[in-house]
Amino acid sequence: VRPTSDYLREALFGILGSSVRGVRFLDLYAGSGAVGIEALSRGGAEVVFLEQDPACLRVLRENVKTTGLRQNRVLGGDVLRVLPRLARQRESFDIIFLVPPYGSGLAPRTLGVVASGDLLRPRGVVIVEHFAKEPLPERIGNLRRIRERAHGQTVLSFYARAPEVEQ
Repeated sequence: VRPTSDYLREALFGILGSSVRGVRFLDLYAGSGAVGIEALSRGGAEVVFLEQDPACLRVLRENVKTTGLRQNRVLGGDVLRVLPRLARQRESFDIIFLVPPYGSGLAPRTLGVVASGDLLRPRGVVIVEHFAKEPLPERIGNLRRIRERAHGQTVLSFYARAPEVEQ
């Protein structure tokens, strides 16, 4: 487990600012849940956490319980298998955050599933935390990278629906 650092989490929410208030937030590869919990604490309407690792899932559930924040759902399972199920249930999110294990090749695959599943609401954003030496493509399906922020060896890549990207 490589949790999102406090510094990077602060940078992320500094970029997002007040746009977190009132949104549905999907935290993929959630680990301890620190990012999703931060979204709730900053006024997010609901966070859906998704984590596969059983040990991380136990920690995540305990962390969510400890905060007392109720507007959440914790799901266990393989992200690439659960996302299509969420799409079939017509789930959609304003912000989707993912931080798959570095070196796994899961970031582009997950972006592809998000793009094909219509999980991102209009004007929504997908944010990928990834290793700088593993760059992501500018476009994946209907998603286009609109911003990148490097923080040392870590990069935050922001994607939006391609038709809604203004030049």
